[in-house]
Order: sequence, then C-alpha cells, then structure tokens
Amino acid sequence: MERGKALLMWRYVEMKDLCWGRWAALILLCGATLVAVGCGRNGEEGTADNPIKLSYSVFFPPAHIQCKTAEAWAEEIERRTEGRVEITIYPGGTLTGAPQCYDGVVNGISDIGMSCFAYTRGRFPFLEGLDLPLGYPDGLAASRIANAMAMKFQPAEVQDTKLLYIHAHGPGLLASKKPVGSLEDMSGLKVRATGLSAKIVSSLGGTPVAMSQPETYEALQKGVVDATFCPVETLEGWKQGEVIKAVTDSSMIGYTTAMFVVMNKAAWGRLPADIQQVFTEVSAEWVERHGAAWDEADDKGWEFVRSLGHETVSLSAEEAARWTQAVQGVVDEYVTAAQAKNLPAAELVEEIRAAIAEVRTEQ
Repeated sequence: MERGKALLMWRYVEMKDLCWGRWAALILLCGATLVAVGCGRNGEEGTADNPIKLSYSVFFPPAHIQCKTAEAWAEEIERRTEGRVEITIYPGGTLTGAPQCYDGVVNGISDIGMSCFAYTRGRFPFLEGLDLPLGYPDGLAASRIANAMAMKFQPAEVQDTKLLYIHAHGPGLLASKKPVGSLEDMSGLKVRATGLSAKIVSSLGGTPVAMSQPETYEALQKGVVDATFCPVETLEGWKQGEVIKAVTDSSMIGYTTAMFVVMNKAAWGRLPADIQQVFTEVSAEWVERHGAAWDEADDKGWEFVRSLGHETVSLSAEEAARWTQAVQGVVDEYVTAAQAKNLPAAELVEEIRAAIAEVRTEQ
C-alpha cells in the first residue's frame, strides 16, 4: 500500500515537473519571440518611425553663420531622407573641443564633426598645404579649391573617417590693436595664429601665439596677443572687432583655413546605400553654401569694423611685394617637408595656384 502511494506521488511530481517544464519552455519561447520582434524593429532603423540618430560636433557658436549653415545641411539631410535620419548638432565645442573634434569622430564620441585641420598641427601634413598664403580671393573660391584638391588627391591622413566635404574662409588678414603698415611694424608683434598661419607670422617678423578662435577675444582683450590673423568675418562673427583697432589688407598673401566635415567610418558604413547617396549629394551642394556664407560673413565683418570706426590699412605696392616675398619661405618649407614624406606637395601647390589664377581671371 505504502509502495503504491509512493509510486503515485512520484508520477504526480513527474507530471507536475513536466507541466512546469512545458510552461517554462513556453515562457522562454515567448520571450525569444519578443526579443526577435524587438531586434527586428532595431534592424528596421532608418525609417520615419525609427530614424537613424546621429550626433554632429561643431566648434562654431550657435549664432555663427557657419553653424547655421551646418544646421541647414542637417535639416536638408533629414528632409531628403524623409525623416529617416535625425541629426543633433552640438555647437560651440560642447561635445568635443575644436582641436579634439577630428579624433572625436574617429573614436565615435560624435558621429559627425566640423573643425579646422590647422587646429591639430602635424596631424594633416598634406592638407596643411590648403592653408598656404597663396592669395585666395574669397571664401567661395577657397571652399571650391580646397574641396576639389582633397577629393582629387584623396590623402591617406583622412582615410580613418569618411570625408564628406571641406569648406574654407576668405583671405586671412591682420587685425590688430594698433595700425600695422610695414614689416617693421610686425617686428615682435604677438599674433594669434594656427597651423601654417603661425609660420606666416614668424616669416613677417611677428611672434605667433597658437590658439583657436573661441580663445581669441579674451586673449586680445587682456593683451595676451596684440593682433590676430583671421578672415574679416571673425571680427563680427566672434565679436573680435570689439577688441582691435585696425585691419591691414594683406590679401596679396591671403591664406585660408580649411575646415573638414567628416563622419565616423562605422556610422557611415551603417547607412543604407540610398541614404549614403543623399549625404554625398547634399555635401557637394553645401561646399557652395558654405563658401557663399563665408563671403556674406566677410561683408558683414567689414560693415562691423567700419561701424566701430576702425582704421583699414592698405599696403603700398612695394610693401605688398615685400610681404609676398617674406612668406615664400613658408610655401617652400611646406613643400620640402611634405615631399620628404612622399606626399605630392609641389603638385598640390601648383594646382592651387593655377585654380586661384583662373578665378582671378574670371573676376
């Protein structure tokens, strides 16, 4: 009797365990199904209901025309993809500072980034040549030329990102706290400069002080520097006109500062082919938009300088020739250093000069 009860109890436990096992299996199956459904939804990223979300680090402050132009680029991407891409812009270096922006994109801190090649000196030994004092006439020409050169030569130094496009400001001029009209006036002058523009300062007899645009206003205000080499737009866009007294028209040695818009390679690789095509098309159009924006900003910069009653210094033909001759060593040094690294520097300089000459002929 006891043996029968024990057998019956064992079967009950066995059946109970079997039922619980089936319930457990069912629960696991449902869970797996839910996970699969969830994964399927994630796999559908890039729809209007579930857009691809990207971060964009921009070093310009929110009110600057180039930040606004970047915002317009992002909005156009969103419009042409019909909401399948959503780009959040972090202006003013709030996500990555200007010098850290490029590596921030490489390392995935931001998906997209805009800053200057010159802010990371030595990092871009070939593309430094874009900034040479070759007499760029305006921002549109500088943007077109800089972008065309990068796309033609495809330098290895930017292959750790997806280079979307490049734009560049109009001719860099000397803005100072006192009038400068000769090389003698430049002697010992502390001048804010970045990248190759620091060598330009040295070649003219000044003392270069490296810093980014966000640091320059306070440096001028406190006398850390006596002057800055910059496009005229910064005098209004960054309000630096408030802390200088004169602008020297040194456009005969007009350099530019080329600015990249790059994307993290993994983030780029995750984009569907049709969305990649949208990025490519819009980026090509925005070279023109940024270039035009630079020229518009330069016009406003001049208006701002004049409204403050600041002096504009024009160099005599003889003095302009002296300045041109003085900076030739910067060009020669770049070519020698870059060719030592097996980079086609002489060809780059020749191409840029030819492009500038063509623009000036058409103007």
